[in-house]
Amino acid sequence: MSAEVSIASPPAAADRDGAQRRLAIGFLNLAHGLDHFVILIYPTVVIELQAAYGRSYATLIALSTASFVAFGLFSLPAGWLGDRWSRRNMMLGFYFGCGASLVAAAFAPSLVELTVALFALGIFAAIYHPVGTAMILDAATQRGRTLAFNGVCGNLGVSLAAGITAALTMALSWRGAFLVPGLICMAAGAAYLWFVPREGRRAEKRSAVADVTLSAPVAATIFGLFAVVALSAGLVFNTISVALPKIVDERVTGVSLVAVGGLTTAVFLCGALAQITVGRLVERFPLHVLFALAAIMQFSGVVWAYASGVSLLLALAFTMAAIYGQITLNDLVIARYTADAWRSRVYAVRYFLTFMVSGAAVSMIAFLYGRGGFDLVLGTTAVIALGFLVAVITIALIANSVEKARTLQPAE
Repeated sequence: MSAEVSIASPPAAADRDGAQRRLAIGFLNLAHGLDHFVILIYPTVVIELQAAYGRSYATLIALSTASFVAFGLFSLPAGWLGDRWSRRNMMLGFYFGCGASLVAAAFAPSLVELTVALFALGIFAAIYHPVGTAMILDAATQRGRTLAFNGVCGNLGVSLAAGITAALTMALSWRGAFLVPGLICMAAGAAYLWFVPREGRRAEKRSAVADVTLSAPVAATIFGLFAVVALSAGLVFNTISVALPKIVDERVTGVSLVAVGGLTTAVFLCGALAQITVGRLVERFPLHVLFALAAIMQFSGVVWAYASGVSLLLALAFTMAAIYGQITLNDLVIARYTADAWRSRVYAVRYFLTFMVSGAAVSMIAFLYGRGGFDLVLGTTAVIALGFLVAVITIALIANSVEKARTLQPAE
């Protein structure tokens, strides 16, 4: 009997471990969707605030600047704390912090308090990307598929934010548009606390060795190139995403505002499909090759977007697929060459650079559009996408030489 128990125990333990991993990944997928959703509530709510406070759109939208700055800036300390303290506890801070900030925004008695609540929301929302991405990679057994589906969840948060926020505002007022997601975040945090076990001593055992080790000069070179990639990718992503509805409105004739919104959502969903596809492709092809192909697609798509009508929609869908595909590939390449013990901090730098340029992207659109319309906006974006392409191709060439040298090493 004891022999039977000893034989049956390991599979049972493996099943429990697998179930816990799947549960943890489920909560991280939910968090990614909520993260992008909550940060985009205010840009829709602001339309209702114009009538409530009698202020201009320009004045009110500026109140969210601190929130978006915090979303990028505080990813740095969040990543450091995730590596040095507890990733699980940081995610609890994400759920409860975002929930409390949204509830505070819902009951804000004036615009000053609302601005403070939005700033707090940006701080807590900044936790997810550096910490959650590292946790996903640690828990995943199939990194490509798992990270790709996690990206789809974030994409859905972006796609659904405006529509759901508008519906809540119409049904419950702008305060309800903050309150309902706030309560959902807190309920999700309570469930996460109850169902996801503590890390115990696991955090102390994180590997300090990357999947593929690099020499110091090569590691420094790749890190510098990834800084260029993060900045250029952030500018391209935010410029296309923010300008997308207006581009469709101007260059697809004879469509209503509702149709513009529907077409914009459809273009964003192409990004989700691309991420699912990438999750399968990484199981068959080298990461650095796919990363280079995504960069080529992104540059080609931005150039193609000079079109109009149906051709424009195809170009935007192609571009969005490349943009979201490269996001997943970017994270996977970083994971391959970065030790688990350092991943939260490396992702913190990546997302800090990517999100901090979002404000610059909005300013760039306003400046360029006023001087040359979307031809100038897209032309400048194409130049930035070309810089991204050059950096990615250089990373791919270095990675190719590293991988080739690794395969030629004699077995020990």
